[in-house]
Amino acid sequence: MNPELRVAVDVGCTRHRVAVGLSEGRLLEEFDIGHDAAGLNEFFARVERHERQWGLPVAVAMEGYNGYARPLDERVLLHGYRLFNVNNMKLARFKEIFPGPAKSDPVDTRKMLEMFSLKDKLPLAREALQEVAPVPQVNVQLKALTRRRKQLVNERKRVSSRLQTDLQAVCPGLLDITGEADNLWFLNFLTCRADLTKLKTVRESSLLALTGVGKGYAGKIRLWQKQATFSDTVVWIGPMIVEDAKRMLELRHKIAALETQIDALAAHSEMACRIDTLPGFGRVCSAELAGEIGSLQRFNGESSLALYMGMAPLNNSSGVRSGCKPPRHVNVRAKAAMMIATAQNAATVSDSKAFYDKKRSQGKTHNQALRALARVLVRIMWSMLKQGRDYQVVSPTKNG
Repeated sequence: MNPELRVAVDVGCTRHRVAVGLSEGRLLEEFDIGHDAAGLNEFFARVERHERQWGLPVAVAMEGYNGYARPLDERVLLHGYRLFNVNNMKLARFKEIFPGPAKSDPVDTRKMLEMFSLKDKLPLAREALQEVAPVPQVNVQLKALTRRRKQLVNERKRVSSRLQTDLQAVCPGLLDITGEADNLWFLNFLTCRADLTKLKTVRESSLLALTGVGKGYAGKIRLWQKQATFSDTVVWIGPMIVEDAKRMLELRHKIAALETQIDALAAHSEMACRIDTLPGFGRVCSAELAGEIGSLQRFNGESSLALYMGMAPLNNSSGVRSGCKPPRHVNVRAKAAMMIATAQNAATVSDSKAFYDKKRSQGKTHNQALRALARVLVRIMWSMLKQGRDYQVVSPTKNG
């Protein structure tokens, strides 16, 4: 074990608890810092003072990597310090096995230093500390952009569901002309008048002037106008419907702009470009996976990556009973993107569809069959990224 200066940070939303010690286990200093410029500057000033005094390299263990830890974690890496992410679940397990006198931030940071000292000797301590590998800046940006896009997509789904419910209650039959509220032409129609009841008097020439409305949709609207009815609640719910329709139009524009930005940025990410060569993955899913994976240096092997993405089950055998269970500590965003991409891959590639059908015939559910296929695709993805190769379809050779 090489000697080093070790720093443990218990992250809070407004203040962070810091403990500084040596790898031999000696505690040097404890202090609190605020989550502001002054607090961050104090953190590095104190750590640098110990660094000069002892002449040792610095390693920082931080609970809550990303989240409230930003931008402290970013500045730690920029300082050239080694950064370790503390797994909160495994830290809690460690504190159960080696209990402290009480639950407090000072106790937590001391336990983190203790775990830091045991990481080369105790498997539990080693598993609880994961070193944060350097990640290409383009993948860091893709992570932020794709997460933002996902938030807006989820918001659009919520607003759409609320809008459809209100339309069914206030304007019976209006939703029937489209079946799905999240249509550009339908949203433009809903927002062309501030008063919802005025929609039944919109002229055909005005309808045809709306973006996305042609003669076919205009004809459907004209049929609805002849029998349009509104409940009494339209007086106060009508403005809400128009407001939600405007919000959905706004979200559509924002999501489209983000996807354009993601597409341009992904072209500069080697990982995103290679993943995109897998059939059915698409640029958005590939960018999302590249952002969430970041760097292969974070993983010991392809099985570790599969576990991180929720595509590898955990052994759950006991006695004569053998079985497995899905992992709980996974990257849910990477998991969702991988499931979507895998479904598209199964619909695109005949061999993938045959593998999926085989798993279904064995009694697997839809999601179980998709995860089994995704496990194979993760193995392929790992090989592609490690070898620096794009996905290629090899045609069988003919003999003779």
